[in-house]
Amino acid sequence: MRSKIVAGNWKMNKNLDETRALINELVQKLPETSAEVMVAPTFVNLSEAVKSVAGSKVEVVAQNMHFEESGAFTGEIAPGMLKNIGVNTVILGHSERRAYFGETDTLLKKKVDRALAQGMRMIFCFGEELEDRKAGKHFDVVESQLRNALFHLPKEAWKHIVLAYEPVWAIGTGETASPEQAQEMHAFIRETITSGFGEEIAEAVTILYGGSVKPGNASEIFSKPDVDGGLIGGAALKADDFIGIINGI
Repeated sequence: MRSKIVAGNWKMNKNLDETRALINELVQKLPETSAEVMVAPTFVNLSEAVKSVAGSKVEVVAQNMHFEESGAFTGEIAPGMLKNIGVNTVILGHSERRAYFGETDTLLKKKVDRALAQGMRMIFCFGEELEDRKAGKHFDVVESQLRNALFHLPKEAWKHIVLAYEPVWAIGTGETASPEQAQEMHAFIRETITSGFGEEIAEAVTILYGGSVKPGNASEIFSKPDVDGGLIGGAALKADDFIGIINGI
């Protein structure tokens, strides 16, 4: 049975005191759940966050990493640095990294390879823009992103990979993605993985939905057969909202 995951991406939010407070509240209020629960604070607070979740079910993950292990890359963070402070999972290819920092499939392929070489687990993000959806190219774009960054891998690599579909067109645009649209794309993603690696791997890989999940819509979205949880943005910044989403899985 594939893992259920609810992961909170805090992005560039929460200072150190706020990070401690939010994690402490989350740990205290966390319900009994079979789902994995993850939070991704900013880099400067990762070490303290790892200490704050000690002994709890919550895992601290990173929002990004560089594709080299060391070197003259000012401002970047190496995977070995993350592992050294107890962070073993990283988010790669988030839509904001692609849009604002020009991350390409070619670059992400290098990050994927480095993460795997370091024995790290990854949440690999991908998804189409509004213009892609309106042009009817959404399936083509998603398939291309998956094939370009992940289809060179050996089958055994997939046990370290979690997929996160982000319909960029439904985040802050006024457009709304329905649970049925989420399921349609997740089923297509699973079919695409089947075509490259077989049904056994496709059925085992966890696919998260990253399209503005909230406490009010979480249970309906998570009830879809190919949706295995969510990568949560804004709603992860309030403990009660994040708990409400966890309760929906």
